[in-house]
Amino acid sequence: MRILVDLTKCQGYAQCAFLAPEVFTIQGDEALTYNPHPDSTQLTRIRRAAAACPVQAIRLDQLDGRDRSLHRDAAPSTAAPVEDSGGTFKKTGRIVIVGASMAGLRAAERLREEGFTGSLTLVGEEPHEPYDRPPLSKQVLAGSAPREDTSLPRHRDISATWRLGVAATGLDLAAKQLHLADGSRIGFDKVLIATGLRARPWPNAAEAALTGVLTLRTREDAATLRQHLARHPRRVLVIGAGFIGCEVASVCRELGLNVTVAEAGPAPLVAALGEVIGAAAGALQVEKGVDLRCGVRVLSLEGNATGQLRRAVLSDGTTLDVDVAVAALGAVRNVEWLADSGLACGVWGVACDAGCRAFDANGLVTDDVFVAGDIARAPQPMYGYQYLAVEHWGNAVSQAEVAAHNMVSPETERWPHLEVPKFWSVQFGTEIKSVGVPSVADEVAVVQGSVDTGRFLAVYGYKGRLVAAVAFNHNKWLDFYEPLIEQAAPFPPSFHHIDEPAHARPVPAGFKPAASPTQDATVVVTGHDPNERRARLTNGAADRTPSRSPTETSPLSKEPSP
Repeated sequence: MRILVDLTKCQGYAQCAFLAPEVFTIQGDEALTYNPHPDSTQLTRIRRAAAACPVQAIRLDQLDGRDRSLHRDAAPSTAAPVEDSGGTFKKTGRIVIVGASMAGLRAAERLREEGFTGSLTLVGEEPHEPYDRPPLSKQVLAGSAPREDTSLPRHRDISATWRLGVAATGLDLAAKQLHLADGSRIGFDKVLIATGLRARPWPNAAEAALTGVLTLRTREDAATLRQHLARHPRRVLVIGAGFIGCEVASVCRELGLNVTVAEAGPAPLVAALGEVIGAAAGALQVEKGVDLRCGVRVLSLEGNATGQLRRAVLSDGTTLDVDVAVAALGAVRNVEWLADSGLACGVWGVACDAGCRAFDANGLVTDDVFVAGDIARAPQPMYGYQYLAVEHWGNAVSQAEVAAHNMVSPETERWPHLEVPKFWSVQFGTEIKSVGVPSVADEVAVVQGSVDTGRFLAVYGYKGRLVAAVAFNHNKWLDFYEPLIEQAAPFPPSFHHIDEPAHARPVPAGFKPAASPTQDATVVVTGHDPNERRARLTNGAADRTPSRSPTETSPLSKEPSP
């Protein structure tokens, strides 16, 4: 039995922890953790918990186990369907989903729910069925759940052909074929790109090869880091105080380990929450015993004769004796395989319209190529049509559903993806939740609770308009702010709040000016007459490994999210 709690919905009412205490646990005031693969003897209790959940956030596996059609080598149909208003394609079309991820699985389920009965193939570089990444940096690291227990529950049998453990290497749009690393090719009528992210490694290859220098993105990463933590290292060094770095530090303290967090910026989580609220997150870390060093870079990592990490040299002039270093430096989008596809892709992701249809390098929308999840960069009308890449769990789910619907729907029935971005994190017994896009804000105001108590709600504004809200152990109020964000309500709010602090005046939010993702030349344009003009990616923009410094993070990146 597999369960999944949509922590975007969860508001910490704790009914589940009361009804099934061996499965659900509340940390601190309202941060929920749970066993994603509980014993079947808990089924009745879990069903009661799911029924009692006020926001219906608990999802159980609806299948007996694995997808009955799960197999690795079966070839999809090669019959080419005739496109019409959607009916014929729905019956006999061929869809390939590249990326056996949360987004890929949810899209597959949605396609079947929409009545698609044609050939469906899921391709994944990892050898596993889709799994849930958030528990990797929490329950799995803490040792409360094995990595194998993170498989995602299923809404339904998706009757798909699975090609797991083989990477996509190319996309031939003219021939409508997907090229795989094993030399095989898969024909398609429509394709969904959902290849997501990978962790950015420590930039010094020799130092990155030392035993004990790790990243955290996959199940294997989590298992390896868990093994190192279980050996009680002298000290763990976390390089980078984004969400993954902070969650790793939190687990280290939960395990009683000494941990240092080195962050080049002025506070943790600055890229996502700004300097003001980031300082509150930093105070939380210090209170819980983390050796937090902001404004400090890691200059080098040193090993002994056996290749085991032993020391780290920091820019503050100190040297730390460490056995484990976790490079939490953000993420790299998996776009290299698209370098020759002709799609508009690069280090910033794959550009698409609000209906998830990919753009080609000329900026023309494609009809048969869709994008969803962490890799998609789409215009968001609520934020001035900025192209945003939202690397959050909830976005992967909602965008995949829109993409799947549009893949099998006529033009006039397609949906725009207009979901307000949301994310959550659990650190040091505190649940941090956000709705909207804080990083576009210029001001922030704490309107409920108190930063000093670690329980508060802050709202973010941009040029007099409400754009986001962030709660620390105060998340029940976020549902109130979401429609205000959608309606572009005035900032600061003019109404009074419950538990309103004496001084709720806006202050500068403390974000660095956002760098344009297209500040470097990405294409060259050739031709003279309008029918000759074409854009071509420069130097294969898609296959250039990002060269950001280790301390830079994407303003909209929660994590390379487990």
